[in-house]
Amino acid sequence: MLLCCFVGCQSRTEQPDFVSSEEVENLPPELKPEVRKVLREYAGSFEQPVLLMNDGAVSKAQLKLGQAVYQKRCVQCHGVSGDGNGPVASSMYPRPRDYRKGVYKFTSTPYGSKPVRSDLIRTVTNGVRGTSMPSFKMLPPEEIEAVVDYVLALTHRGELELQIAVLADFEEEVDLELVEEESIPLLKRLWERAAGSQVVPMSPQPVFTQEHIDRGREAFLTKGCSKCHGEDGRGQTPDNLAGNLKDIWGNVTRAADLTGGMLRGGQRPIDVYRRIFSGINGTPMPGFGNAFKQEPETMWDLTAYVLHVTNSRRMGVSHLPGQGSPYIPVTEETDDATD
Repeated sequence: MLLCCFVGCQSRTEQPDFVSSEEVENLPPELKPEVRKVLREYAGSFEQPVLLMNDGAVSKAQLKLGQAVYQKRCVQCHGVSGDGNGPVASSMYPRPRDYRKGVYKFTSTPYGSKPVRSDLIRTVTNGVRGTSMPSFKMLPPEEIEAVVDYVLALTHRGELELQIAVLADFEEEVDLELVEEESIPLLKRLWERAAGSQVVPMSPQPVFTQEHIDRGREAFLTKGCSKCHGEDGRGQTPDNLAGNLKDIWGNVTRAADLTGGMLRGGQRPIDVYRRIFSGINGTPMPGFGNAFKQEPETMWDLTAYVLHVTNSRRMGVSHLPGQGSPYIPVTEETDDATD
């Protein structure tokens, strides 16, 4: 009896499990278990994760290693399901990424495209400056490779979950034939298409001079960049200050203060070029590649100017103080919530 009481009082660690998306939760009760069953069949479970778009190169052992790294290093922010709702996520700005939409901000591919695997490896290795996403470059390469594969498994699972939920809602049933012949092939095509679509500069990168910077500033002021980033690059614009901008995840976002020295998509010229060319997925930042097809040198001029502005504080340039801007606008509701 004493033994039973002793055992019963010991703390138990609950087995983590994936949670259903809002789209699944909003389905009629009789459809929910069917959606979960089909999703488990094709995309696995927490106990047995599956990489949906797997060409055979990623083994079960690789995914389990990735899961172990993820549970130790990533789950606190990104959540067990990769939904960006980890235990500490609510206190972060910007919010941790919700992988389930299959949308990644900083890619080497055109706007609206999926990332390539090397994009995710670079993000995990380098982190994202100015955010809570740290660099994991001290991890062994095999752990970085494995956790990226696991993140891709969560991403593909989330995308398929949404596809199945939408079909179930429309058809009022879970049609396996549609899942196999339409949903899964569509997702595969999107990811396969990204593999060969990395942005290549329209002209060779020049050695940047003051002339490039001057032309870049002129383009910055006349081609639409200053509308969001401000004429001085600090982002002190009405929409930013009012918190009017939203990303596709429903979070308040803002155009970057380029003078802060922390370009989140990378500090290399090619990184800046690709952000200008493609924009930033899921955000109000558009791509300008098509606009400059007839003047490709302007892309490098803008790149030179952005890098110049970004490094201005390091070079001792003092910027006039501007109005402070809360990342999440304070309202009566948030005031009440924090009392």
